[in-house]
Amino acid sequence: MSSKNTNKLNVPEARNAMDKFKMEAASEVGVNLKEGYNGDLTSREAGSVGGQMVKKMIPVQTASFQRADRTARGHQVTVTYWAGLYL
Repeated sequence: MSSKNTNKLNVPEARNAMDKFKMEAASEVGVNLKEGYNGDLTSREAGSVGGQMVKKMIPVQTASFQRADRTARGHQVTVTYWAGLYL
């Protein structure tokens, strides 16, 4: 089985910025990522780094408002809507 890496950056000059971004994401989720080879990471750890990167790249829009509670007279309820891009 041959392995072909298709993870190519559209802008090769962005490599350093993406590496820095990856290191920041790893530290946020508590994964000990080091420069160079990281083959000792578990799939869960590697996935959590990638997930954190996607979470930061794709913003989530929220809208929140108050309305009257339909079940209790005189009470207010906060309604929150979340909208984002789900891949």
